Amino acid sequence: QVRLAESGGGAVQAGGSLTLSCAASEYPYNRPCMAWFRQAPGKEREGVAAIDSDGSISYADSVKGRFTISQDNAKNTLYLQMNSLKPEDTAMYYCAADGVKETCSYYSGGWYLFGYWGQGTQVTVSS
Repeated sequence: QVRLAESGGGAVQAGGSLTLSCAASEYPYNRPCMAWFRQAPGKEREGVAAIDSDGSISYADSVKGRFTISQDNAKNTLYLQMNSLKPEDTAMYYCAADGVKETCSYYSGGWYLFGYWGQGTQVTVSS
């Protein structure tokens, strides 16, 4: 059973930076698809960024140029570097994984396709 654990959330002022980490007990099926999602109160869960086993990366338009997804294979850890944070980035951030690489192609509106989830880490950005 794959277990994902996020860390690194916190409260920052607008313009600040945070780096989220997602430690995996093991990567499912050699890391076909890993992604970050977020969910603000009263809103649907949305995809933030995804990376597949070929290294293909996708970002939501709202975070392009500000967020960077990366992974350390040796440490079984996924990261999300977040710069120039805005109040609208405030949300619970979740790490997700799936054993099918193609899932990454649908991450934007397809949170339900992911088989493994962490508990989430809160990010709060004040103006």
